[in-house]
Amino acid sequence: MKKIVLIGPVYPYKGGIAHYTSLMYRALSKKFDVELISYKMQYPKFLFKKEQKDYTTDMFRVEGAQFWIDTANPLNIINTARKIRQLQPDLVLMQWWHPYFAPCYWILQTALGKKIKKMFVCHNVFPHERFPMDKLLTKMVLRKADSFLVHSRSDGEDLLTIKPDAQYRQNPHPTYNAFQIHNLAKEQARQALSYNSDEKLLLFFGFVRDYKGLKYLIQAMPILKQKIEGIRLMIVGTFGQDKEDYLELIQRCMVQDCIEVIDGYTPDNEVEKYFAACDLVVLPYESATQSGIVQIAYGFEKPVIVTNVGGLPDVVTDGKTGYVVESQNPDKIADAILKYYQNHMETVFAENVRKEAYRFSWDRMTEKVEELLADE
Repeated sequence: MKKIVLIGPVYPYKGGIAHYTSLMYRALSKKFDVELISYKMQYPKFLFKKEQKDYTTDMFRVEGAQFWIDTANPLNIINTARKIRQLQPDLVLMQWWHPYFAPCYWILQTALGKKIKKMFVCHNVFPHERFPMDKLLTKMVLRKADSFLVHSRSDGEDLLTIKPDAQYRQNPHPTYNAFQIHNLAKEQARQALSYNSDEKLLLFFGFVRDYKGLKYLIQAMPILKQKIEGIRLMIVGTFGQDKEDYLELIQRCMVQDCIEVIDGYTPDNEVEKYFAACDLVVLPYESATQSGIVQIAYGFEKPVIVTNVGGLPDVVTDGKTGYVVESQNPDKIADAILKYYQNHMETVFAENVRKEAYRFSWDRMTEKVEELLADE
């Protein structure tokens, strides 16, 4: 059995990459001997002032995970590489999502030496919010790796701009189905959230960032309010300093009576009720590579409305598992939502999501890792 050292954040760290690393560990462990190494310090507090860990639920805990890496300490990183070499892995598999990690992973790969194969899972090749030197930092690190997994065609194209001979496989972001703790029915979830069974409930979920286009969904709500009785939007996520701008926009659009804002980090054991309760999950993004939010929605057999940016159209079959609409266009978002309710698509879309389950399975992801290992 081949040995893989998997590197990335994991419980108690918060967020989608931590969830991903945990589920990837579980999937790979079916076919490989896997050692999971995480961070003892992920981000310095002066860079990331919010709490980085969440101990409220341990559903993504990985027993035996080693918290070795201090991402800002070169001596620690070199020592971690020494300990990894002692494990004699066939592959070191790392998560990549932001150039902050470039110095850490450059030192780690250099200290590991050329004999150990290195693979990156690129959640996005370049960061969502670009900054000077981000391409240089990314190139510095990824060019040292042997192979790659990407989740979208656009990320594959980005990868080739910095490593034209890159050996990679494109595979859709697998489904997050681990959030179904209580298997809540829609009615139960709505009771828990004080919504009525006949309300038409939309969900925007996750960190609120400008590129996620929430303002266009808010601007679509006056149209929907006129045409759909009982339409409601839940905005569930952590806002930055621009929260007041969104609240003012809601007031200007006169839709405060049909929008509920739940501000703050949602613990893992609280995610289920929002997805179970809603009819549709909406991602009105201005730009994207891919999104774990789509895969959480699919885990609850919920259809999604996405915009035609980045890798989002790769994972939504328009008219079957959701709708793909023009970005930055409130009218098109409203049209898609109207079409869903007027054509009574809930049962049809849920069945189509079930039919596509294998395409988004972790088993398929494991097969891609096997393919890349065999090619090396």
